[in-house]
Amino acid sequence: MTAGPVRVVLADDQPLVRSGLRLVMADHPDLEVVGEAATGAEAVRLVRDTDPDVVVMDIRMPGMDGIEATRLITAGPTATRVLVLTTFDEDDYVYGALRAGASGFVVKDMALNDILAAIRVVAVGDALIAPAVTRRLIADFAGRPTRRSPRQVEGITEREREVLTLIGRGRTNTEIAEDLFITVATAKSHVSRLLTKLGARDRVQLVITAYEAGLVTLPG
Repeated sequence: MTAGPVRVVLADDQPLVRSGLRLVMADHPDLEVVGEAATGAEAVRLVRDTDPDVVVMDIRMPGMDGIEATRLITAGPTATRVLVLTTFDEDDYVYGALRAGASGFVVKDMALNDILAAIRVVAVGDALIAPAVTRRLIADFAGRPTRRSPRQVEGITEREREVLTLIGRGRTNTEIAEDLFITVATAKSHVSRLLTKLGARDRVQLVITAYEAGLVTLPG
């Protein structure tokens, strides 16, 4: 993310949602709306034209949905991150969006200030994924009928493997530090090195890697 305000594209087919977010962001000088889209295709085009830091992406939109738009955006050369808008009854769509490259999700009926905080978290390169969703994401992967042999994770140290396992279990940096009796700064350094070594876009992809490597299994 460059210096200056976080540049945001709002992608939602409901004008009231977009206007509500835009109005509240106007009171926060560290956030700037650089474009609005009512469809996934418009969002993809806006990212190409404006190169924002974050896209706040609705999932259900006419034409190209938010999942496909997320996949196209994160597959490109841009550093733009996607924060998915969802509701409690859209879990399957959330998992699809996370696999497509989204960096996290927020629920539409959250307080607006919490949504703004989520935008800031994602903009600095962190992922926003609750432990409960981490567990359900892993369960979703476990339910795939075409599961192959575990992915080989090479080039990381034993300590980094331990950290990766804890990330897969939904632990925060603070919790990882407590579990391994290290400082939070050291835990954060391990996470940063894992992102680099494994070519992961963010913490969500590390969760997926931990599962695919067989480091995290479901209880029972």
